[in-house]
Amino acid sequence: SYDTLVLAPGARPRRDEPDSPIRTLSLRTVADADEIHAALGRTGIPVVVIGGGYTGLEAVENLVARGAQVTLVQRGPHLLSPLDAEMAGPVAAVVRAHGVDVHLNCRIDRIEGGEVVLTDGTRIRSELVVDASGVVPETALAADAGLRIGETGGIRVDETCRTSDPDVLAVGDAVEKSDLVGGDAALVTMAGLANRHGRMVADVIAGRRESARPALGTGIVKVFDVVAAKVGWSEKQLRSAGRDHYVVHVHPGSHAGYYPGAETLSMKLLADPGSDRILGAQIVGRDGVDKRIDVIATAMHAGLPAAELAQVELAYAPQFGSAKDAVNILGYVAENTRTGTTPSVQWHELGDALAAGATLVDVRSPEEFAAGAIPGSVNVPLDELRDRAGELPEGPIVVHCQVGLRGHIATRLLAQRGFDVRNLDGGYRTWIAGTAAAA
Repeated sequence: SYDTLVLAPGARPRRDEPDSPIRTLSLRTVADADEIHAALGRTGIPVVVIGGGYTGLEAVENLVARGAQVTLVQRGPHLLSPLDAEMAGPVAAVVRAHGVDVHLNCRIDRIEGGEVVLTDGTRIRSELVVDASGVVPETALAADAGLRIGETGGIRVDETCRTSDPDVLAVGDAVEKSDLVGGDAALVTMAGLANRHGRMVADVIAGRRESARPALGTGIVKVFDVVAAKVGWSEKQLRSAGRDHYVVHVHPGSHAGYYPGAETLSMKLLADPGSDRILGAQIVGRDGVDKRIDVIATAMHAGLPAAELAQVELAYAPQFGSAKDAVNILGYVAENTRTGTTPSVQWHELGDALAAGATLVDVRSPEEFAAGAIPGSVNVPLDELRDRAGELPEGPIVVHCQVGLRGHIATRLLAQRGFDVRNLDGGYRTWIAGTAAAA
């Protein structure tokens, strides 16, 4: 018997592969990792990894380090499905650069002898399959006990983690959480949440008045030498839900450019155009990703509007940041976008804008233009734009530079001369990442 029972059964691997004559292992625990390590044997063994999420990518990196010949199979259109395509693209490029054969929009159809056959017909020789296709809540005990299971498949709990039986509480990956952005129940399998909820449940049992905060879904992963992080919702989630939003892309340095070792950060912010509430963010880079996503997660938790990111006072020395930190820059651009100071067009909207008759003006230098340009664009360098504005045709114009700053200046210059002009958000760098990922 018990006065209060706490369930913490966690989650179990989602087995995505058919019955297999090839040895197939899941990756969930340290014991699983030990078993995979022991199964590798000789250098050069062909291995298929199922799933391009956090766990799958970490498995890929370590299998490559062990000398395995790795193929990665992802059922979605790009790796790291919590991110949007243009943000996940650089991660895929790094994975491929390390010799990994990546197959998107497919899954394993069957396994014949020593070959894995994908749904697109590709046949891959393999001696080991590592299933990292995700997890599902372990709810068998709860269901057998008659506890309510939510629509997401997790154990339904209230804000104090009580189940449908008030004497039974549940925490961890088996449990539904309240989503901060959408307000609905969601499955958020993050260790930090599980630990915080465990402490909170102890307080609740002791009689303290505590409740679980809504989940942000903050996550981060390092793959070879690149780091990707996210918080809140992605653009594809917001579009799928019909949620009004605006988007900002920036590409600042991880610290002052004159100090050695600065790396480019690719940052994306999503916010509500009415309230300016931050709805999500994604960052990809090699340095400084973690602290920037943590600042944005803190801002979301505190309810700060996106423009307020420009005013956050962060620690500065040239080894660690810039006088205008990357987070501040994100806030400045968010304010310009929301107020209409710099109207923008997204990389995936550019094709429609051009089809509707817009003229695309590349304001980079002739050398940059020659090194790579968006088809159909005309090159008018920013330094010449004031004198050559009369050459531009009537009608809508989209300007762009490499990352957005010169495009912003060009947008303001032309707008003050009466042109109908928008800036390509995030510039050529974002466009090339998005189109490459969508190819």
